[in-house]
Amino acid sequence: MPALERPPPHFLVEHVEELDDDDLAALCEATDAAIIDGGGFGWINPPGRRALESYYRGILLVPERELLVVRMDGMIVGSAHLVKPPRNNEAQAFAAQLMHAFVAPYARGHGLARMLTEGVESRARELGYHVLNLDVRETQAAAIHMYESLGFERWGTHPNYAMVRGKIVRGYYYCKRLRQRRNQAADQ
Repeated sequence: MPALERPPPHFLVEHVEELDDDDLAALCEATDAAIIDGGGFGWINPPGRRALESYYRGILLVPERELLVVRMDGMIVGSAHLVKPPRNNEAQAFAAQLMHAFVAPYARGHGLARMLTEGVESRARELGYHVLNLDVRETQAAAIHMYESLGFERWGTHPNYAMVRGKIVRGYYYCKRLRQRRNQAADQ
C-alpha cells in the first residue's frame, strides 16, 4: 500500500486590519515561540498571553502601524510591522520602517521570512514610500544574511544596541531604496 503523501504547505502574506480569536491565538503562540527561540522580537522573555493580546489589539489601532502576517496552511506563523513616519515629520515622509519581524521556529525553513519581508516591501511601495529602514541585533545571523541578500545596505552599527541576558550586543542599521528618484535636480 503506497504511503499517503501530504500536499505541499500553502503560504500567504497579508496585511491584516483585524484579528479574530483564532488568528490572535495563533499569532500569540507564534510570538511566544519566536521569543523563546531568541527571534529578535524585542522581548527577551514571553510577556504572557494577556499582554500579547493587548499588544496586538493595540497595534491594529495605531494609524502609523500596519501589521502584516505570514500564514502556513491558513495559520498565522509570523508577522512584521510596517511603521509609517509621523505626520509631523515631512522631511522623512518618504521612508517607512520594518520592525518586529519574525517567523515561529516551527515554521522556518520554507522561505517565509523572505516572503514576509518582500510583502512588507511591496506594501511600502504600494503606499508610496521610497525607502525602507530596519535594524537588527548582531546575533540574528540568519536575518542579517536574508536582509543583505534582498538588497538592504548596512549603513551603521550601534555598539550598545541591546542587552540580552546580561550581555550588551551591537545592532546593525539597514536601508533599501524602493523607488528611484525621478529628478535629482528637482530636489536641490
